[in-house]
Amino acid sequence: MSKNDLVLKLLKKNNGLITSLEAKSKGIDNKILQRMEKLGQLERVEHGLYMDSSQMEDEYYLSQYRCKKGIFSHETALYFHELADRTPFQIMITIPSGYNTRLLKEKNKYKFFYVAKNLHTIGKITMKTPYGNEVYVYDKERTICDCLKKKEQLDSDLVNEAVRRYLKTPGSDYAKLIKYAELFNIKELVRQYMEVLI
Repeated sequence: MSKNDLVLKLLKKNNGLITSLEAKSKGIDNKILQRMEKLGQLERVEHGLYMDSSQMEDEYYLSQYRCKKGIFSHETALYFHELADRTPFQIMITIPSGYNTRLLKEKNKYKFFYVAKNLHTIGKITMKTPYGNEVYVYDKERTICDCLKKKEQLDSDLVNEAVRRYLKTPGSDYAKLIKYAELFNIKELVRQYMEVLI
């Protein structure tokens, strides 16, 4: 198998992405990636990260790839759960306190929320992006709690509508919602919303 074919095989396995580091571990020189980029077979996303140029860019999958500990949250999670109609203006991601990612510099594209490490993975599930790639997203109940807790930093009309939709959705788990609300110290706030909107 030629090195080019090996790169294409790795791209297929990785949903269209490859890092220089991965390539190197398989004995593929960086020059091969650069040559494939010049030929239009690869697209350089950032330093050391390449994408199959024939593939549509899945910004959610790419963001997850670049920020391994990030979990899609708040307005982005509302969109994933179909509790909001529009794509969020910024991709919202929750990361554990103290975690650093290069994406933090891209303030126009991303909005980051920090949370204590012991609370970070509560409600973490995998969902498919519109392109069919799997990413980490908080479940509906965690998302509702996060949105109510940070409502002043979000679009409040969007949050109110999302809570209303959640409460009308069959299979919504109110017991889990209250359990999360206790963990995040917003039990009273969640109760008030439920009383007003149910």
